[in-house]
Amino acid sequence: MITISRKRVFLFFIFIFFAPLSWGQTQAWPTKPVKLVVAFAPGGPADIIARLIAQAMQDKLGQSVIVENRAGAGGNIAARFVAKESPDGYVLLVTTSSLAVNQTLYKEPGYDALKDFSHIGLIAISPNIIVTHPSEPSADLKEFIRNYKGKNVSYGSAGIGSTPHLTGDHVLRVLGKLDAIHIPFQGAAPALNATMANQVQLASVALPPAVPLIKSGKLKALAVTSLKRLDTLPNVPTVSESGFSDFEDYTWVGLFAPTKLPNDVLNRLNGIINEAVRQPDFRDKLNAAGFEAQTGSPQYFNDYLKLELTKWGKIVKETGVSPQ
Repeated sequence: MITISRKRVFLFFIFIFFAPLSWGQTQAWPTKPVKLVVAFAPGGPADIIARLIAQAMQDKLGQSVIVENRAGAGGNIAARFVAKESPDGYVLLVTTSSLAVNQTLYKEPGYDALKDFSHIGLIAISPNIIVTHPSEPSADLKEFIRNYKGKNVSYGSAGIGSTPHLTGDHVLRVLGKLDAIHIPFQGAAPALNATMANQVQLASVALPPAVPLIKSGKLKALAVTSLKRLDTLPNVPTVSESGFSDFEDYTWVGLFAPTKLPNDVLNRLNGIINEAVRQPDFRDKLNAAGFEAQTGSPQYFNDYLKLELTKWGKIVKETGVSPQ
């Protein structure tokens, strides 16, 4: 009895001594650098926003925040990588609406967008835009569709399965009933260059790279996919105004972690994002890149993602787009 009692006392003091250390380590997160894995190449929307968020996180956390680009397979390579990491807050994913698209576009994306991630926060959204060569006589999308009924139309995008590709296919071929042929490019810039060179008649791209070319007169904008007209391009009608009421499509960027991220870390990261995007200078940088800042809770982002999965899943099936 005496031996057992001494063991119990010993174990009790061990627990009392070490438990606070364990609790303190959890509360002290992070104690080492945090990695932001970006699902696309440097210079794109996800990368630009990741670097803005990395700086905001670094300022608040007191630790280095490293940006690592893992492009490929439409964002799937990075998503698969992060989904398998430990949910300790040290490896996070910055990706786009491709995460929602790929769930249906690929037979085996390698992850479940809802089950395999903790949804930290939506950061920014940007509409897509349909542009053409300045010599095109059509004033807007509605007129273009009327002028090209029964004719072959070619349009470029940043690649197969990108949200601008699906937007273009959905608007031109499914809704507009045009004989539209998709020409994939390795990014928005080559697609826009091909449009300026009259190699394709249209380009459907995310807004940011197109705005300066439109304002300089090198491209003509036919329609934006936001529900309302943009302050930056007030004379460009929406797709909804072009005969497809209530139509809206956005490219968005959000922050994710492996599933089961501790709530205290999840909420802290969400708070950092929300605080950052409320700052005027941060918003100005997003606006300059063609994005609109977003705020909201992890639950809001989770609900938003569910809606996106349903919407893009329907569009993938209606268009018949495949990654092959």
